[in-house]
Amino acid sequence: MPNVPVKTTMIYQEINSDNISVFEQLWTITNQLRQKLENRFQLNPADFTNDLNSYSSIDGNSQGSFKAFSGTEIDWLVHVFSHNEKANFSVIRLTVWLGSHIRVPHLTFEFGTLPDIFFYLDYIPRTDLLTDLDYLERYYEPVNQLFLNLQEEPSLSMYTSKSVYMRQFMSPIGLCYTSPVTNNTVNLLRTFANEMLERWISWVDEAKPVPEDIRTTLAERDLFLRRSSAEQDPGNNLAEQMFGKELTDKVVQALWGGDRN
Repeated sequence: MPNVPVKTTMIYQEINSDNISVFEQLWTITNQLRQKLENRFQLNPADFTNDLNSYSSIDGNSQGSFKAFSGTEIDWLVHVFSHNEKANFSVIRLTVWLGSHIRVPHLTFEFGTLPDIFFYLDYIPRTDLLTDLDYLERYYEPVNQLFLNLQEEPSLSMYTSKSVYMRQFMSPIGLCYTSPVTNNTVNLLRTFANEMLERWISWVDEAKPVPEDIRTTLAERDLFLRRSSAEQDPGNNLAEQMFGKELTDKVVQALWGGDRN
């Protein structure tokens, strides 16, 4: 989640109908992406998160939704949003964590209205890119030109997190930007996100199985990364402001699958 200055109380602005529309469009994009995932992968709902499918703040101004899935190829998939119309603020996240049978990067999409549009699209590496040059070439070089091209897009401003952890978490081709609310930006996002998903699915289809003797180590690394990225997210402070600490802690734990049997 992006770093947003946290105040003692949420500063409400006049509700911007354009931002509400953009939130709905971004949510629709992620639903379409998830549908493509469901068409390709066998996914089972995580029933223990059902009480988080729809939730709200005590004052009713903030709403949230959390849905999680797992399957034979996907270890953990989460699709969530937090939304406060009065503050013109929203965050949407769709993240896919693969099983340890292959080493294809994990996949993440994050969209938001701050009230400007925010987005973060990335392939989460599953190895040390400084030493595993074959992995770097295989999965990150193909996206390098898009990363460079977006820096020349006049409507986009590169976003730099204030969190050293989040900057370390991002891959070398992580697409992280803000932009004024325009239909053009929404259309660009729709195009980039679908391209990244289709490329990723092709990698999964072509991937060679990981040897059995290293799968446990890879799974442990994945779980550590999933947990630390959820717990270290600087946006958790804002979530506590919106929903309170108890509910926020429950959502954070669900993000990394802490209550799984």
